[in-house]
Amino acid sequence: MADTYVQNLMGQKERILLVTRQHWFALFSRIFLEIVLIIILVAAFVAASTYYPVAIYGLILVLVPLIGMVRDILIWSNRQYIVTNRRVMQVAGVLSKDVVDSSLEKVNDIKMNQSFFGRLFDYGDIQILTASESGIDLFERIANPIKFKTAILNAKEEIGFDEDQIRTQQADDIPSLIARLDELRKRGIISEEEFRKKKADLLAKM
Repeated sequence: MADTYVQNLMGQKERILLVTRQHWFALFSRIFLEIVLIIILVAAFVAASTYYPVAIYGLILVLVPLIGMVRDILIWSNRQYIVTNRRVMQVAGVLSKDVVDSSLEKVNDIKMNQSFFGRLFDYGDIQILTASESGIDLFERIANPIKFKTAILNAKEEIGFDEDQIRTQQADDIPSLIARLDELRKRGIISEEEFRKKKADLLAKM
């Protein structure tokens, strides 16, 4: 589920199709050493609890990896990969925010790479090739990569249908536009020549 900050980034008629994060493996690889260090320091703190000064120093030392672990968890939880019906977004940052997005119209190709463990635990790398200045967006070790890729493809297809509908609606409006032009011609607002020219232009769009 997207947070309030992401909701505020949405445009009119824009809706979120999928939200994902890096897989918990990516988080675990960052905090593993911190967890080990916390366990060692806590064990040392318990062993030295009878020696008050040593125990206090041990408790202070535990705070260092603990703060680092909390920081890594916050960074992980606030990094989101989002697909809407208009764009692909990457939002990162805890207090300050960094937002990178690519319009779906500019997405040329999507490459997915899943290792054996990636297929087993449902994570992988998504590489999006775009026509924007950045050219390539790489999302590493994200959860649900297949759903993410499928959501982008479905959104692009939906945009194509919307364009077809607009063209169809425009084509359906042409007869009524010609009728209005004819009415203007009869009232003398436009000349016969102008009517024929505009009529030809409209018919060419059908």
